[in-house]
Amino acid sequence: MTDLMGLMKQAQAMQAKMAEAQARLDETQVSGEAGAGMVRVTLTAKGDMVSLKVDPGVLDPSEPEILEDLVKAAHADARRKGEAAQQEIMKEAAGGLQLPPGMKMPF
Repeated sequence: MTDLMGLMKQAQAMQAKMAEAQARLDETQVSGEAGAGMVRVTLTAKGDMVSLKVDPGVLDPSEPEILEDLVKAAHADARRKGEAAQQEIMKEAAGGLQLPPGMKMPF
């Protein structure tokens, strides 16, 4: 019975750590850029867009595909950084958890 109580306490502690990690994902922001900084996208670590900045020099009405490509590239850059931040935050949250052999956290 003591093992069950210990397991329940460990599960509650893990649940609290995961809730804290989710809050950190909402607060953590990453920026990606393209075109030597002419386009900058800022996302949360969860992937929600916070801002988009476009240098007026890149706005050419005759070639909209240039801006489109730069926005996509900046978004992809920010997304990669956000995924790395997410992995790190979730890894920290699961740090003290002792899982059975062969079992891994899904992140």
